[in-house]
Amino acid sequence: MQSRFWNGEPFHTEIELMQLIQQMGFLPLLDSGIRGYSAEEMADDDCRYVVLPDGGWDWPLWKWKGPVVTEGNCVYGKFFAQKAGFISREWWPDFMNYRRATHPQPQEGSIEEAILLTLQEQGSMITRELRAACGFTGPKMRSKFDGYVTRLQMGCYIVTEDFVYPVDKHNREYGWGWSLLTTPEQLIGREACRPERTPEESFQRMFEHFHQLVPQATDSQIMKLLK
Repeated sequence: MQSRFWNGEPFHTEIELMQLIQQMGFLPLLDSGIRGYSAEEMADDDCRYVVLPDGGWDWPLWKWKGPVVTEGNCVYGKFFAQKAGFISREWWPDFMNYRRATHPQPQEGSIEEAILLTLQEQGSMITRELRAACGFTGPKMRSKFDGYVTRLQMGCYIVTEDFVYPVDKHNREYGWGWSLLTTPEQLIGREACRPERTPEESFQRMFEHFHQLVPQATDSQIMKLLK
């Protein structure tokens, strides 16, 4: 994939990934449904997932998520058809403006409202702590809770602030990591979340940008990522 925002050269470092996010504005982490349009597909082969001879694994792209989120001037969450990706802070106000208009505030007394209020009161929490605080501790509750959180992320009410990893007895991090969740207002401030445009104006601006960003994409493919 090539466009005016990417020349087709794969990136090799987390710094280059940060720069690419700023250039593009919107970048899904994994398969987006549009061939070639994801951080995984744009990364050099050395940055992708590999199984090691000892049975372990290495995946530089996955490990870079934390530094990119905390230092890369972007917002991260499950924003694209319930899949994770990065949005630059330049484009975040328009994205949030449109999404909040199409994904209304959680209804009073709903589970989504309880989750959001708990997170707002605490400031930030890792997913499993938030799940326990909201009473989702029984059998098969994890996937059900994750579904509520994903819907809140799709509405731009919850974002990922960082990733927290458990450590072994040698103080080495291991595993896939836990998302440290917060609200966009807590992460970047209310003023940074408000564009001086209507939701429809924000949508049109993003829709036109996507046509230049991924010129091979159809209208329906772009809509799937934006809606």
